[in-house]
Amino acid sequence: MKRLLTGKRIYLTGFQEEDVKSIREWGLNEEVQRLFDALPHRPKSEEEIKKWMNPGENAFRFAIRLKDDGRIIGFVELDGILWTHRVGWVSILIGDEKSWGSGIGREAMECLLAYAFHELNLYRIQLTVFSYNERAIRLYESLGFMKEGSYRQFLQRDGKRYDMFLFGLLADEWKEG
Repeated sequence: MKRLLTGKRIYLTGFQEEDVKSIREWGLNEEVQRLFDALPHRPKSEEEIKKWMNPGENAFRFAIRLKDDGRIIGFVELDGILWTHRVGWVSILIGDEKSWGSGIGREAMECLLAYAFHELNLYRIQLTVFSYNERAIRLYESLGFMKEGSYRQFLQRDGKRYDMFLFGLLADEWKEG
């Protein structure tokens, strides 16, 4: 059987105590946070991060680690799962800026989608992304996600309004690798 949580250069794991430091540093990076979250930038405490690292039964969070040294470089989430409808929300954050644009985000998303469709037997995966996050939009489209709608002028950053897009992917539309 194929390994679900392992890519060519990365693997997905649970979180470890030492991951708190990296996640906290990413939370201090305004650019990272403005790509990931619509909420106003606010650094989180260690206690908040530790609580977030242990989601309930309707969510799965994984650290993205490099195979060569085991270092955490980001995380992926599958949450808001509606089990009766087989639907869930996904998100990804690559906090290590040196890893941006390297294809590692794609590997991590491929692992998460394989897990969602094959292990959890979900049928629909959805996500939202801000219109200014062009790199993420290219990633999602390359994975087969379809743009399904826009929340027009959803958020304001630096005096300008931006849309937030809704993307969805159905199990029979997804093609691995």
